Amino acid sequence: MTLSLTSDFKLIELSDKRMFDSFFSIDPPHASEYTFTNLFMWRRKYNTRWAVYRDCLLIILEEKDGTQYALQPVGSGDKGAALNTICGIFDSVGVRTVISRVTDSFVESFVDCSRFDLVEDPDNSDYVYLSEKLIKLSGNKYHRKKNHLNRFLKNYDFEYRPFDHGIIDGVLSLQESWCEFRDCYSDDGLFHEDRAVCDALTNFDALGFKGGAIVMDGAVQAFSFGEMLNPETAVIHIEKANPDIDGLYTAINQRFCASAWAHTLYINREQDLGIEGLRKAKQSYYPNFMINKWTLLVR
Repeated sequence: MTLSLTSDFKLIELSDKRMFDSFFSIDPPHASEYTFTNLFMWRRKYNTRWAVYRDCLLIILEEKDGTQYALQPVGSGDKGAALNTICGIFDSVGVRTVISRVTDSFVESFVDCSRFDLVEDPDNSDYVYLSEKLIKLSGNKYHRKKNHLNRFLKNYDFEYRPFDHGIIDGVLSLQESWCEFRDCYSDDGLFHEDRAVCDALTNFDALGFKGGAIVMDGAVQAFSFGEMLNPETAVIHIEKANPDIDGLYTAINQRFCASAWAHTLYINREQDLGIEGLRKAKQSYYPNFMINKWTLLVR
């Protein structure tokens, strides 16, 4: 049976969370894309659609130019058969099958390399850190980070607050200010990130993620939020701070990790998207390992 893109796939909605979570619970992910919060908050950028085929969750995304691609199937079903179904879906609309954000373990277990070309996707590889390292910042490698944090603690009065109803409006206000500073509306990527952040924050209760904020003189000046990705790993989706306050990014990272993720072994801080400044920032925390990703192109 070949599914139809037009009749069998539906747009992701908030009410789908329980169903998505059940698939991710059965088949715990390691790549940062595979959480309901992430898929929901970015749905308007990627026109995210999904269907279920023989105990596999199939997800299809669409770029601004109309290019469509699938994510790797998730679930307890036959993932090889699910890949064949995805190929049939794309064949039915006359386009080449593209499957993106595919992990090493999926390639090794389910991909027939005689059928697909594998293209490395380093810009989307995830940085994964030992939680203890991000919390304690101990050792010579973290000397500069620890100094940044200590200067911030010495020079500023602040309050760290976990997300609750009383803090969300202040977080949204910082996001608005940050976007005005960065001129988000003239940059397509930042524009969609702003919409994604606002969608996540306004649905904080229903999505159930954790967040933390640093408040200074009554105003939120930094925030971060994320959720559990698998039983031993948390993923941090967003981190923002007032760039004029020295050491604030270091402080929100350390405080949020210590408050929310001290019980986890690893923290996934997502990808660098090929942005040099972001790459340097993520490398400066010395990842324990990377989650490599691939794009599969049917031959």
